[in-house]
Amino acid sequence: MKILVLNGPNINLLGIREPDIYGKQTYNDLVEIIKVHAKEKNIDVEFYQSNHEGDLVDAIGNAFYNNVDGIVFNPAAYTHTSIAIADAVKSVNIPTVEVHISDVSKREPYRQISYIRDVAVHTITGKGIAGYNLAIDYLLEKVFNNGCDN
Repeated sequence: MKILVLNGPNINLLGIREPDIYGKQTYNDLVEIIKVHAKEKNIDVEFYQSNHEGDLVDAIGNAFYNNVDGIVFNPAAYTHTSIAIADAVKSVNIPTVEVHISDVSKREPYRQISYIRDVAVHTITGKGIAGYNLAIDYLLEKVFNNGCDN
């Protein structure tokens, strides 16, 4: 089983950007935490982060050609603005879990809009970095019904 962990704009600034909202752990911490979890679950995990919308669309398309089984995706600000990214997720038909570190439901009104939510199989918000591992578990248990097999 192969899962792509995809991150949008400013996720590379974790630990620096608004630590009172996003926490003090860095992007590298996030990657390491997910790697440990993936190893425990016996799955392959790939990572990609970009601040550019088109790069994220390309990464989603490439996931199809690279036989990715599931996507854990924090589109960040593009959640609220990008129909192109939502269309890409819909086009490849790879089960995708939308993740947000903060609880977007308790933030600014524009953050209540999610173009990704309608094409994702599930959404996890407000669980901090732990939300990524929860998303992996959701894919394994609810979508693939296998817990941790390859």
